[in-house]
Formats: sequence, structure tokens, C-alpha cells
Amino acid sequence: MSVLSPVQIKEANAHLAAVHRRVTELERRLEAAERTVREQAERLMSKDRELQAAIRELTLRKDREMVNVQEKLQDCEGTVQRLQTVMKEKDNVIAQLRHRSQLLDKITRSRPLLDNLLSYMAEAERSQSDHLPNLDTQPGFLDDHAHSLLSGINGLMNISPSDQHFSVSEDDMEEPGQDDAIFGTTV
Repeated sequence: MSVLSPVQIKEANAHLAAVHRRVTELERRLEAAERTVREQAERLMSKDRELQAAIRELTLRKDREMVNVQEKLQDCEGTVQRLQTVMKEKDNVIAQLRHRSQLLDKITRSRPLLDNLLSYMAEAERSQSDHLPNLDTQPGFLDDHAHSLLSGINGLMNISPSDQHFSVSEDDMEEPGQDDAIFGTTV
């Protein structure tokens, strides 16, 4: 082996010192980089936890809102069904009222005929109370107009002029409960 000169030793020591400083500098930079990476990783993990918590909160809020919306939808569907039922009932009432209105119109149009018929019936009753022996043989008891009125009722009442036992009183004209059955109120 050869012996190193003091200059070479000095240069080698300076070189070793420089390498040592460089290694120390690199180790310090490595530690700083590792610390930075750790801090960044911790910040990222913290941010990730925050985001996951926010996502869970949003998911829970979304699920609650969906449940609320479904409940509202069911309520609305129930309301729609109730309204449709009410609408059908009201349509039925309207149809009944329309029918009753038509009946009342028919009755109103028939009122003069019924008034004439009642007056003829009252006259017949008065005549019967005078003890006339036979109404059939009386000429002119029912004039042509009365006979046409009686025959024009279209089968509503089948009254012949020969029916001597027919009478109409105020009580017979009003049947109890008939008005309620035909013209009852439904509102």
C-alpha cells in the first residue's frame, strides 16, 4: 500500500466532510420532504374524512327528502282518489238533479192539463154528490175538450167517464212521503 501525502489526506478529509455535509443536507431535506408528505397525507386524510362525512350527511338528507317526497306523493294520491270519489258522487248528484229538473219541467208543462183534469174531477165529484143516478147516460158530461184531455195523458191515469166511484179529495192528491221520494233533497 502506498502512503498518502498530507495534501491527499487533507483533500480526502475535505471531500469526506463535503460528502458528510451533503448527506446531512440530503437527510435533512428527506426528513422535511417526509414531514411534508406526512402533513399532506394527514391533510388529505382529514379532507377525505370531511368529504365522506359530508357525503354521508348528503345521503342521509337525500334519503329523508325522498321519504318526505314519497309521503307527500302518497298523501297527494290519496287526496286525488278522495277528490275523484267526491267528483263521482257530485256527478251522480248532478245527474239525479238533472233528471229531477227534467221531471219538474215535464210536470210544469203538464200543470194546465192537470189543473183542468182536477177541475173536471171536482165537477164530477160535485155532480156525484148531487145523487145523479147514472153519469154514463148524461149527455155532455164530458165535453170533447175534457175527453181529449183525459185521453191525452198518455196512460198516466186510466180514467173512463163511466167510472162512478172515482173521487179525488185533497188527502188523496198528496201521498205521504212521495214528495221526499221523488223530489228529496240531496246536497
